[in-house]
Amino acid sequence: MQDKASEHVDVLVVGGGVAGLSLALHLADQGRHCTVLAKEALSEGASLYAQGGIAAVLDATDSFESHVADTVKAGAGLCHVDTVELVVSNAPAAINWLLERGVHFSEDAESSTGLHLTREGGHSERRVIHAADTTGREVETTLEQLVRRHHNIRVLEHYITIDLVTTAKLGIAGTNRCLGVHAYDKQRHVVKTLRADYVALATGGASKVYLYTSNPDTSTGDGIAMAWRAGCRVANMEFVQFHPTCLYHPQAKSFLLSEALRGEGAWLVLDDGERFMRHHDERMELAPRDIVARAIDYEMKKRGLDSVFLDISHQDPEKIRGHFPNIQAQCMRFGYDLTTGPVPVVPAAHYTCGGIVTDHSGRTDVDRLYALGECAFTGLHGANRLASNSLLECLVFARTAAADILERGIDSNRPPETLPPWDESRVTDADEQIVVSHNWDELRHFMWDYVGIVRTTKRLQRAANRLRLLDEEIREFYSNFRVDSDLVELRNLVLVADLIVRSAQSRKESRGLHYTLDYPDPATEGVDTVLAPAQPESPVSQRPTASGVN
Repeated sequence: MQDKASEHVDVLVVGGGVAGLSLALHLADQGRHCTVLAKEALSEGASLYAQGGIAAVLDATDSFESHVADTVKAGAGLCHVDTVELVVSNAPAAINWLLERGVHFSEDAESSTGLHLTREGGHSERRVIHAADTTGREVETTLEQLVRRHHNIRVLEHYITIDLVTTAKLGIAGTNRCLGVHAYDKQRHVVKTLRADYVALATGGASKVYLYTSNPDTSTGDGIAMAWRAGCRVANMEFVQFHPTCLYHPQAKSFLLSEALRGEGAWLVLDDGERFMRHHDERMELAPRDIVARAIDYEMKKRGLDSVFLDISHQDPEKIRGHFPNIQAQCMRFGYDLTTGPVPVVPAAHYTCGGIVTDHSGRTDVDRLYALGECAFTGLHGANRLASNSLLECLVFARTAAADILERGIDSNRPPETLPPWDESRVTDADEQIVVSHNWDELRHFMWDYVGIVRTTKRLQRAANRLRLLDEEIREFYSNFRVDSDLVELRNLVLVADLIVRSAQSRKESRGLHYTLDYPDPATEGVDTVLAPAQPESPVSQRPTASGVN
């Protein structure tokens, strides 16, 4: 059902994680009115579950140059150095901004900063500021409270954005510009049309495309898919980061065991207690995530193991309980005690290093459309994200995007007074909802099997073949039946999976998170994989009818 006529908002922020909330606060504090569109309850996104922390040079013994070098090294030759320098140099200011807004980080009386700094894989120094092992929760919930109280911010929860409305889709000549969105109200089961001066996508990544993931159910690649259909380029989609250590238990849903555990001395061991990382990298457990995840995958396949083990029981029990209270509590729920013995772990899809191509202000290829956070490609992460650079990226680019929007101001050439409504005149209620569920399961299984940690040309082709058939089914389903959140997410996941496979097929080398047995060595020179849509894609049958576009 279509809601009432379209309403106008100043700045529409799609996504309620750290990136989206930070952007809204920066804008609202300067007098701009923002609407935050959240897919679930406001805080229920990947940001909430971030455990490790935020990387920033805060100690006098550390340096920007060292943080930059660590990021570039982890990125395996594909980091954009200018982006890395921008983010690293703005990290202390980002941390201060959080502190000023009441975020509480773990303290250390002996530290020159008064804050406890830990070290994670790939970092040469202790520079990760954290709130015990629930940093994401502390940052997200603090920002959420500020957003809910701010008189310039409106929050719409339980809305999933179906698609962007652009001038190109409506057949309006000139530069392709974002005019607003169609969004599905999951509680009222109606489609709302919102027109906006600016739209910012802060929708997170696409880890739900895989069978096993450390992320919540919201990570379905919505922003990336919508931006692609609107005419935006995407880059480096083949680089999917698998977190090496997620709890292996049938009821744990891949609960993540923070990289900070290894930073504080945890070992990766086999069932006989052997530390196997010494066979794979001289940095052992502190090697970057791509190396550690691949080593675990190798050992499991070589020995036919269901998991390997993470063991920090040789450390002081009080230190373990003090630094990792949430992880300890969760492990105890499933019968494991970090202080007394090893815990079974496996890799799981964790972070999308590629995304929507943006500049340093968050601008995309579509005018008035911004992207930031995990859905964006800024060049920061290269072929592999350095631990704890993700929340940092959200904070820095929320600030730069807000500055750009404020500088551009309110455009005199505003969107039309009304946008064409969502058209459901030619659709019916779905008669076989099970089709969506089965296709969802099939997609996640074959992506895990064929496009996972280790790839081959044949596996990628098999995935491409399956995706082609799935895409045809989803297009037909989307054309004939009313939308719901499951269909919207599946449509987006199939598209994002296709972008991942196409990107992986085009990379004839192994680099960072992309490892293929057919091309095991890196090329002499690293080059980004950039894909461009042929033209902005219109919705299949449920497109606005008032535009005159057929």
